[in-house]
Amino acid sequence: MSDLPQKPAAGVSRRTVARATAAAGLAALFGAAATAPARAATRLGPRTWDVSVPSAALGRTAPVRLILPSDFATRPDKTYPVLYLLHGAHDDYTSWTRETDIEAFTAGRDLIVAMPDAGPTGIPSVWRGGPDYETFQMKEVPALLARDYRASGVRAVAGVSTGGYGAMAHAARHPGAFTAAASYSGVLDTTAPGVPAIMDAIVARENLPAASLWGNPVFNLLTWRDFNPRARATGLRGTALYVSQGSGVGGGGDPLPGILESALWPSAQGFARTLALMGIPATTHFYGGGGHDWAHWKPEFTASWPILARALGVPE
Repeated sequence: MSDLPQKPAAGVSRRTVARATAAAGLAALFGAAATAPARAATRLGPRTWDVSVPSAALGRTAPVRLILPSDFATRPDKTYPVLYLLHGAHDDYTSWTRETDIEAFTAGRDLIVAMPDAGPTGIPSVWRGGPDYETFQMKEVPALLARDYRASGVRAVAGVSTGGYGAMAHAARHPGAFTAAASYSGVLDTTAPGVPAIMDAIVARENLPAASLWGNPVFNLLTWRDFNPRARATGLRGTALYVSQGSGVGGGGDPLPGILESALWPSAQGFARTLALMGIPATTHFYGGGGHDWAHWKPEFTASWPILARALGVPE
């Protein structure tokens, strides 16, 4: 299977979506294809939509980008599995369609692709006294998809960087919610040496107080552990897993992606060791060099696709 090719930037930003007026819903366009009134939706292409989701968990309306199956309009009684793709830090829900050819890649495959918002930090968690992105992604978006887009109960999740954290954290904290989970350069042990500082830096870059995520990593250690994929690894038993991470050593060009990748290497290694000690199967790919960027994440998605496809019950 070929790699996902680069696409020119063409995503719709969060700000654009927030300003967009409500478009005609899918029910009006597809007739019986929608089983209930759809939320405000903006059509971006033949199969791609941005949907505004009123979220009690976030206290605002938040976007999710959907890629619908090719036969969605002609099979009104059919339900579909869902592949959730989570974005990384300092990016947004448009990243997968902006950086990859996921629309063409999934054409002809009977699944829905859902790319929900995770805020500017891309950390889809329950923030301390703030937004609850976990509930948004784990309850509100799935409820919308089941109600308005005929999503079945079969789900898989994959993510890059902090989205990789989200994929493993969601699957670990909600055992059985996903048939498969994949992380590409994810933050998989939030309490590993140096990782709390990385998390704090991600939060601080968005001009948010460091303690607004899970509190102080020392005084609020139990909270940090509760949201730590490695500490919650027992919840991953029975879920097909794919974990990839580069060492970040020896990469050329801009050194920053390599430095960040290198800093997360011990976290991913520790996570994999914990899975092995617990007898939880996982497919891992730890490679030399590499950077914390899409040039390395795209081939890792391709490598993980057979695992995701089998878990979703769709053709590889």
